[in-house]
Amino acid sequence: MIQDHTPKMSRNHETGRLSFIQPVSPPRVRFRVRGGEAGGTARGTGGTFSTVPAPKKTVRRSLLVTPAVLTTVSALALASPAAYAAPSPDSSASPSATPPANMSSVGGARLGQPGTQANLAGGVPVLPKDITARSWIVSDAESGEVLASHNAHWQLAPASTLKMLFADTLLPQFPKTTEHKVAPSDLEGIGSGSSMVGIKENETYTVHDLWLGVFLRSGNDAVHVLSAMNGGVDKTVADMNEHAEELQALDTHVVSPDGYDAPGQVSSAYDLTLFARSGLQKADFREYCSTVSAKFPGETTKNKKGKTVRKSFEIQNTNRLLTGDYDIEQYEGIAGVKNGNTTNAGATFTGVAERDGKVLLVTVMNPEKNDHNEVYKETAKLFDWGFKAAGKVEPVGELVAPKGAESSASPATGGGEAGGSGDAATGTKTVGAAAAGGSGGAGTALAITGGVLVLLAGAAFLVNRRWPLPDLVRRRTRP
Repeated sequence: MIQDHTPKMSRNHETGRLSFIQPVSPPRVRFRVRGGEAGGTARGTGGTFSTVPAPKKTVRRSLLVTPAVLTTVSALALASPAAYAAPSPDSSASPSATPPANMSSVGGARLGQPGTQANLAGGVPVLPKDITARSWIVSDAESGEVLASHNAHWQLAPASTLKMLFADTLLPQFPKTTEHKVAPSDLEGIGSGSSMVGIKENETYTVHDLWLGVFLRSGNDAVHVLSAMNGGVDKTVADMNEHAEELQALDTHVVSPDGYDAPGQVSSAYDLTLFARSGLQKADFREYCSTVSAKFPGETTKNKKGKTVRKSFEIQNTNRLLTGDYDIEQYEGIAGVKNGNTTNAGATFTGVAERDGKVLLVTVMNPEKNDHNEVYKETAKLFDWGFKAAGKVEPVGELVAPKGAESSASPATGGGEAGGSGDAATGTKTVGAAAAGGSGGAGTALAITGGVLVLLAGAAFLVNRRWPLPDLVRRRTRP
């Protein structure tokens, strides 16, 4: 099966088609940022993370906005669910042109209905008319309210957006400082034409390196190495399916941990949004999904003097709402999450962005329009609508809580080391978060500063039909 993961493929959104991207403005030179009626500019600065300005915060959310982490942009191209038993996945993940008449009702009955679901009463802006995706959903990341959707529970091939579930499942298993020497068997079974970060046999990498490879370059080689560390691909697939069930993502059936097309492998816009929302509870997940560029270890060689050296090379994020491209601007307030593209799935994307104290998640699957970067363009339009409609539109459903969160509150996990780290060897600079207290019962607050999510105010999940993001989190910088 041909996978759209090589630079020469015509629809390679994951590799970003870097050879066609116009040069970015050098550091300290302004570049355009999409989103917001007033527009905006940002400056390139040294570091690893993007500097995407978030608009002015409202008093209503009382968000604390502090400088997060910066990025090198030089060389970059400018909740109570209805009972539902998931149907057995079809033997082929190839999407039909028509959604099924009966889909899951998890999150609300309207989410199981085919077609567009929205309450466009007086004062609510009309939805954009040029959205061609087979499935999409716009939701509030904090309250869990679904503002609008289109075939939200349609089971479709997910491509590499499935890596969000992979990361949410495995991130807590290994400290980021853990080192692993890659055995030849670790790289067995990688699909032909897969996107790769460039991992070499018999070289040693940290878990931090591997996760950068997963998130920035959508590296299936990095996924397979982490899967080997977890006990193998089969165990990892089983773990992912178990975690999806715990999250009540019942449209999802995992066959390959990297999202590579496989018979029976499906997910939905609703489930992908659940994966993103769960992953964003973890400091490391937030760090990696918002990283724009980083240094990745290369091969060990000997120089002319016979000294052993190991150089590094730059890797760049392929999320074009985070980096921009020649035909699309950076989206103001964007902070991740994950893109995907295969022959069978088409283009898929889940993004998170913040504006005026509102944090939205948008998932778009398989736009029928085949323009370059179309999945990002449609996502940006849905973000624009969501921010205008937030507070005005009546929700059509909700993002459900995990099973474990329904019965009792549990502390937020950090996903490996909760704090950030600075690593001169890899060229990365990170800022993490540490829990500072319990939830006071008030709403949650999540700020996006410089393209990086920062959780503020209460460290425990508060379950009251919805599953808010953890809050009362104090930021700290680790050396």
